[in-house]
Amino acid sequence: MGARKHNMAERLKAERKNKAVARLRNCQSSPRKMRLVVDLVRGKDVNTALNILKFSRKDAAKDVHKLILSAVANWKAKNENVRIEDANLYIKEIFVDQGRMLKRIRTAPQGRAHRIRKRSNHVTVVVDSAVNNESNN
Repeated sequence: MGARKHNMAERLKAERKNKAVARLRNCQSSPRKMRLVVDLVRGKDVNTALNILKFSRKDAAKDVHKLILSAVANWKAKNENVRIEDANLYIKEIFVDQGRMLKRIRTAPQGRAHRIRKRSNHVTVVVDSAVNNESNN
């Protein structure tokens, strides 16, 4: 491995140490509906985001709330010596991708058929600490 490639790999490994990732796969709602909820919390502090989702009337908010809690738990597992209250966790990235689509047929008049597309989505959350972890070590 060349020096430039090695330095890049070391830098990426150091970045991954501070942030935690959680993924929700094959959630049974359309990506369009999930993006409405995800846009509410993008870039927010974790506690603020959890409060927004708790009082949101959207059904997808429950799934995103649970996913953010999972990402916080993943961050806690990576950083055992740091308190969550001192870390100032925030949602660094959150995005929705289209999942698989179940295709069904609905009967229509005069011998025709309409296709029904039951969409699903994948949600990815990246939680990071606003406090520099190098000063804590």
